[in-house]
Amino acid sequence: MTVTALAGTSSSALAQAAPGAQPEVAFTTTMGEFRVALDPARAPKTVANFLSYVKSGQYDGTVFHRVIPGFMVQAGGYDAALNEKPTRAPIPIESQNGLKNSAGTLAMARTADPNSATAQFFINTVDNPNLDYPRPDGNGYAVFGKVVAGMDVIKRIEAVPTTRHGAMANVPTRQVVIEQARIVKP
Repeated sequence: MTVTALAGTSSSALAQAAPGAQPEVAFTTTMGEFRVALDPARAPKTVANFLSYVKSGQYDGTVFHRVIPGFMVQAGGYDAALNEKPTRAPIPIESQNGLKNSAGTLAMARTADPNSATAQFFINTVDNPNLDYPRPDGNGYAVFGKVVAGMDVIKRIEAVPTTRHGAMANVPTRQVVIEQARIVKP
């Protein structure tokens, strides 16, 4: 089923497609393709939010704007000119779902406010137990999926040299663009 075929389906319906179903999203980037499986059973609001951003095309043309070797790679919020993209309202944190920030997992980025996650996400490149609930600030970071194919692409992104860009640190010196994000398994 294509993204177009899913256009009339609500994100909550997608997140609850079938008991035990794990929707999958493929990301085509300038460094290759990777695929993630989402966990709507443990992070229903986060998965519904993420899938609605995928369906709307939010991630197409965004860049990995924060890359920290031995930690994580972050994307979903900035276009190629490093302009922040508009987002919908933040979602409540779902970090107490039992999922851990281990290597290859997908988690929501947020500010100091635990309920501030919108479109930005990160992929842990190593085990990061310091991000699991209740660390580091009593709230943790909400894991909602994992990379199921293309972890080699994530590791290549992690290896891109970084620099500062204005107030932003750890910005890749060579842009890594998400050309397309699409639901490949509802």
